[in-house]
Amino acid sequence: MDFGPYLMLASLEGAVTAAVLALTAIGLSLVFGVMRVVNVAHGEFFMLGAVLAWWVASHVGGPPAVGFVAALVIAPLAVGGLAALADMTVLKRVEYDPERTIVATIGILYILQQVTLMTYGPEARPVEPPFNTRLALPWFEWGENGFQLYWPWGLSTTSYKLFVIGAAAAVLVGVWLLMARTRIGLLMRATQLDREMALAFGIPVERVYAVVFGIGGALAALGAVLIVPIQQAHYLMGGDPLLLSFIVVIIGGLGSLPGTVAAAILIGLSDGIISVFFSPTLAKILATLLVALVLVFRPQGLFGTGAK
Repeated sequence: MDFGPYLMLASLEGAVTAAVLALTAIGLSLVFGVMRVVNVAHGEFFMLGAVLAWWVASHVGGPPAVGFVAALVIAPLAVGGLAALADMTVLKRVEYDPERTIVATIGILYILQQVTLMTYGPEARPVEPPFNTRLALPWFEWGENGFQLYWPWGLSTTSYKLFVIGAAAAVLVGVWLLMARTRIGLLMRATQLDREMALAFGIPVERVYAVVFGIGGALAALGAVLIVPIQQAHYLMGGDPLLLSFIVVIIGGLGSLPGTVAAAILIGLSDGIISVFFSPTLAKILATLLVALVLVFRPQGLFGTGAK
């Protein structure tokens, strides 16, 4: 196979990574943008979503699609509810102080990780995808007879991976509609712009914070449910999503949802392509180097706005 088809395959793998990363990073960006809270436990909400997806899918009878759909509904709702509870019982008590919330979310991280280890165990366990048809992909070339379309051997993907990309795109559109067209989105934006003024106008800021923290956790769990049929659920899987989400949020601009999506696409595609042609370690090194360059030359991020 020529270089072009290989690049296409690597780009598709990167698109799957970018789709899940966008969901996870949007949750982190939303929490920081509205609450000004750096949620270090965000990766553990991702991990918990994957573990709950395995638990639900393994306890629901019938075809794999039934268990997967149940996990797709139950896991994000459960993790979102747990995140909202953590906000009301922990973050609210430290009054959302930046330094104390970092320490508090580190504590939440270790609690979730160790409780999962004690109950779920150290094993990595798969979730069967609801469908996984292998699809041959066409390629093109310009030959003696002009433009020609052909199907190279080995150039293929699965229907489930395409579903992950489409589902993530649909959820991101839903988040945009929530923020731009609904009353709760209006309250979130008002709270983000000026917390004190929102309080003066009678907006229940603490309830808005609980909802935002819950939505952030639910989005991370949703990304995990989508990716766990491709990867496997284990109690240490929250580290990489947390690191990449922070990278994406910093590059895109803290609190900027469009910037977060654009940065997730950039990092996800580059991670997929570099991992296929070189190594995953090199992909992480280059992503970290890009963060350093952004922090030096444009601290507010590529899509962020500077202090006025």
